[in-house]
Amino acid sequence: MSFKILPYLAPFCAWVPEVQQAEKEIQFKDKFLWTAVALFIFLVCSQVPLYGIRSGTENDPWYWSRVVMASNRGTLMELGISPIVTSGLVMQLLQGSRIIDVDMNNKEEKALFNTAQKFFGILITIGQGTAYVLSGMYGDVSKLGINAVLIVIQLFIAGILVILLDELLQKGYGLGSAISLFIATNICETIIWKAFSPMTSGGPGGTQYEGAVIAMFHLLVTRQDKARALKEAFYRGGLPNMTNLLATILVFCTVIYFQGFRVDIPIASKRTKGAMGSYPIKLFYTSNIPIILQAALVSNLFFFSQLLYKYFPNPVVGLLGTWQEHPYYQGQTIPVAGIAYYISPPTSFREIGADPLHALIYVVFVLGSCALFSKTWIDVSGSSPKDVAKQLKDQHMMIKGHRDESTITYLNRYIPTAAAFGGLCIGALSITADFMGAIGSGTGILLAVTTIYSTFETFAKEQAKQGGGYGFLF
Repeated sequence: MSFKILPYLAPFCAWVPEVQQAEKEIQFKDKFLWTAVALFIFLVCSQVPLYGIRSGTENDPWYWSRVVMASNRGTLMELGISPIVTSGLVMQLLQGSRIIDVDMNNKEEKALFNTAQKFFGILITIGQGTAYVLSGMYGDVSKLGINAVLIVIQLFIAGILVILLDELLQKGYGLGSAISLFIATNICETIIWKAFSPMTSGGPGGTQYEGAVIAMFHLLVTRQDKARALKEAFYRGGLPNMTNLLATILVFCTVIYFQGFRVDIPIASKRTKGAMGSYPIKLFYTSNIPIILQAALVSNLFFFSQLLYKYFPNPVVGLLGTWQEHPYYQGQTIPVAGIAYYISPPTSFREIGADPLHALIYVVFVLGSCALFSKTWIDVSGSSPKDVAKQLKDQHMMIKGHRDESTITYLNRYIPTAAAFGGLCIGALSITADFMGAIGSGTGILLAVTTIYSTFETFAKEQAKQGGGYGFLF
């Protein structure tokens, strides 16, 4: 059963701030400039502290998701991209399961659907900001006073800013998606910091550097037993080590290699005789969308599970997740039982051997969710066989050897399969990276690589347009 609820949301959506579609083609240098400005605003907001907070030493419910959600604790980017991604996740599930009826081929309904998604993103921003304050993340609410309201207002404004920056880039003023760009920037910063951080910490083995590369050279210089020093640099616990860094590099190279897998469908122009080209159907057809949505689902479940277990510790809440502090994770709580435990990744092969059921459930969950999100996203995003066929027709192109009537049938052989199988591959790569202990998590690395790769593709398209080529064909 489906419902037409979008018309009822139209009066509320009219108040949602919006960036107008670019009326004319924006030059490449201007797009590059707007993209740089959006990234600069994000980086500034990631360093500006929230006014009025009194404490930042409590357990962080978003500790496991901050890298992927492009958030920074205690700053204007406290929520990161979580509200807009969560909104997209909810709307996609509702539309994909046909609970709400949306004709994505109708421009008005599609525009209203996108606006409704932003509207729910704003509501989620307010809800998450309020939950943060009430949970005591910034200090005792009774002591915060009016600052509690000011904190929610600051998070609300920052959330609106993220939504508008993403819309600015996607409506023709910039390159790619601001959400993906923010994630990639956050992840690359984390990887570089953990590889070359000059910060030191004391331990049983003496003072050590946080950065894996700096620590390796420090150990080799200061230790008499070079073999033991090298072993410690590769396998030390509690801090980034060279094995983690090499695993990260290996996953980077693997994802880049798989990016080249695609099927090129030959197409021809209806107007210009002899004008040929190809429409590529890539293995990662939906790019990093499946892993973003899967990360949003897990991060929200972890957040609410920790809050419920903190304030209402009972067996029923424990089914959702049981949490305990762990010194290895800087005193943060980790899931040790319940659903949250079984959908969290084992961080080593030793953990897999100790609890193979945990590893099995985690693998099935990641593979299944990524494939499902990838399969349903093509209908929401306008990249389904029907949408691609319409794009080809509008550009007066046709698949070689096929009439317009049979184009959708032909595309149905490839696109849904590529979407589902690509989602499975994304999930498998993420799982492998997590098991190998890669820096920034498997999900984070995949998001960074796919974003960087798609950004280079966007550059190529823009150059093709300026050179007079068919940007759609690349």
